[in-house]
Amino acid sequence: MLVALSALVGVGLLWQRLSLTQQELARRSAEWQADVAAARALAEQAQASASELQARLGVAELKLSEVVLQRSQLEELMLAVSRSRDDALVQELEATLRLAIQQSQLTGSVQPLVIALQAAQQRLERAAQPRLNPVQRAIARDLARVQSAAVLDVPALIGRLDELARQVDEWPLKADASPPRTEQPKKNALRPARAAPPTSSPASEATSGSPWQRVHDWAELALQQGWERIQASLRDLVRLRRIDSPEAVLLAPEQTYFLREHVRLLLLNARLGVLARQFDSARADVRAVQRHLQRYFDTEQPRVQVTMQTLEELLRDLRHEGLPRPDETLAALAAAAEGR
Repeated sequence: MLVALSALVGVGLLWQRLSLTQQELARRSAEWQADVAAARALAEQAQASASELQARLGVAELKLSEVVLQRSQLEELMLAVSRSRDDALVQELEATLRLAIQQSQLTGSVQPLVIALQAAQQRLERAAQPRLNPVQRAIARDLARVQSAAVLDVPALIGRLDELARQVDEWPLKADASPPRTEQPKKNALRPARAAPPTSSPASEATSGSPWQRVHDWAELALQQGWERIQASLRDLVRLRRIDSPEAVLLAPEQTYFLREHVRLLLLNARLGVLARQFDSARADVRAVQRHLQRYFDTEQPRVQVTMQTLEELLRDLRHEGLPRPDETLAALAAAAEGR
């Protein structure tokens, strides 16, 4: 009985729980059905909105095509009206740039080219033509490239060549150079110094020795000085020098004159080469001056060493790469003139 009673109680509890579960499922099912109905309504509303928007989009596309067509017609009309003015401006800018290129080549300066590019840029900004925007961008790039280019300082080079030409007569030749006396002071320094004769007062001379003794000391001192002078003159009679180029030492006075004039003419010819923008010819003349200096002039002298250094600097500065050209701007102007 107890087992049956407990089983009956358990069945009752289970039935009660099952009924509660069924009620919860029914409630949730009702909520889901309500949500589905709301979602369906929203979907229908969204579909209606989408169809309406599609209709509006079709109308907008039609209007946009009409606007694009009108814009293209208007642009063609504006291009037809302003083409003659733009063509005249393009031709004028091209002629100005080519004239600036010629002036830069003649003067060796990029300043005429910079001025022409800046003037062209200002005129294009005032014109405000979309067709000429590529030309304006090309001018900006060429202007930056030209301004950053390293240009040879021709007046400074000419001044240095003139200064060298004036100093030709001051350069010592090997035929006139005297050997440096570097060993003689060392020999004199190693030789023990002779004691100078003692100087004494008249009172001490009267008591120290006789007049004959003083005369003997003076005679010995005079003989020593005379012998040293004779030795110095004998040393100057014979000079030992190393001669690598005998013709440089055996130059006659009239030959030295013509040699200096030849070196001066080489420097003046290099000056003319710089003025004519013939930098290869100028470098060849400067190298010829270097060879003459090394062969005929005394390179141990400070003045000649400074001159050699100046010639090396000239050779380094005469490496000219050429003036920059606004090729990109000219190509953009040609494209604009052809109507592209």
